[in-house]
Amino acid sequence: MSIRISLDTNILVYSIDIDAKEKHIRAVEIMRQTRQVDCVLTVQALAEFFVVVTRKQKMPIDEAVAQIEDWQLLFPLVGTSPESLQAALQAVQQHHFSFWDAMLWASVQQAGVTLLLSEDCQHQRIFEHIQFYNPFLDECFDLQNLI
Repeated sequence: MSIRISLDTNILVYSIDIDAKEKHIRAVEIMRQTRQVDCVLTVQALAEFFVVVTRKQKMPIDEAVAQIEDWQLLFPLVGTSPESLQAALQAVQQHHFSFWDAMLWASVQQAGVTLLLSEDCQHQRIFEHIQFYNPFLDECFDLQNLI
């Protein structure tokens, strides 16, 4: 079975935030593991990363830009579309998603993602062929066990 993965903003932020301690260590390991599988990043997650790390002064603007450019070299990037916006709005109305979680879900769904790693979504929930998985709840997270 083919599996495609994507990462929510929180994993990207923790990967550079040494103050996050255990979550930082886990996020660095997740980033290492995802380079060896079919993983895409969303424009939304990268934009949110930029806002969070620059607003909270975790990184200077130039370093945040360089980090995003590095990730764009490592991972294919997926965006949004009018169709993903419509799907997100429906998910908010019918399933009570927060808007930004719904937008992320709709974008990765359109890109064929089957596993979304996120701290924010309901752990192990499967919605429209996408499993949400919180890797910070798994004491010995290993991506190979999920694929």
